[in-house]
Amino acid sequence: MTITATSRAAQADAYLNRLRENAYPGRGIVIGMTPDGTRLVQVYWIMGRSENSRNRVFIQEENGFVRTEAKDPAKLTDPSLIIYYPAKHKDGKHIITNGDQTDTIYDELQSGGTFESALNRRTYEPDAPNFTPRISGIVDLGDPQFAYKLSILKASGNTEDQTLRHVYSYEKALPGFGHVIHTYEGDGNPLPSFQGEPQLVPLFDDAQQIADTYWSLLNEENKISLLVKTIRLGSGAAELLIVNKD
Repeated sequence: MTITATSRAAQADAYLNRLRENAYPGRGIVIGMTPDGTRLVQVYWIMGRSENSRNRVFIQEENGFVRTEAKDPAKLTDPSLIIYYPAKHKDGKHIITNGDQTDTIYDELQSGGTFESALNRRTYEPDAPNFTPRISGIVDLGDPQFAYKLSILKASGNTEDQTLRHVYSYEKALPGFGHVIHTYEGDGNPLPSFQGEPQLVPLFDDAQQIADTYWSLLNEENKISLLVKTIRLGSGAAELLIVNKD
């Protein structure tokens, strides 16, 4: 069956509707390409249910890295899984993740390793009974074989019996589309991990439109922060747009 532009758009829009109806997809990553084909895009959002988790904002550093920071340091009770760098880059390699595996990937690439070898050293988060998946993505402008990659490390059946490791490598980006992966299928106790492959979603030429679209889809009570990063093909110039709830 041939996939037409119309059917691809319908598939992408359908997933946006499912995302809108999902009260708690958790943290999410989208990677893809603008419709004009000039820039690759990374989107990352965070959500939270507890006061500690919601007490966060995204901060852009002068070097273009992004870190999470406590909005009110006096209310921070446990920084271990909520304070980290979601976005770092070096030499055309742009990393986006939902935890401190950003640093693992960054250091591994610096020492000659790969995205995959870095993640082979990590597992899901140690937050029983949820065992939150670690989701990660990379755009490497120097990689002629793959436009971008997404990964999820998750516990098998919400137990510590086994780490399931999945890497999805996309040989080329599709103008106007991206793929999304998030930590949870929805709300619950324990929280059910994301299932299946990353799903197709739409992207736009304007970064503000991308931010507005995905921010509006997230549950109003649970959403915290969102970033959109665009990376220009050729020059490698990157731009960041950050949305914090408060």
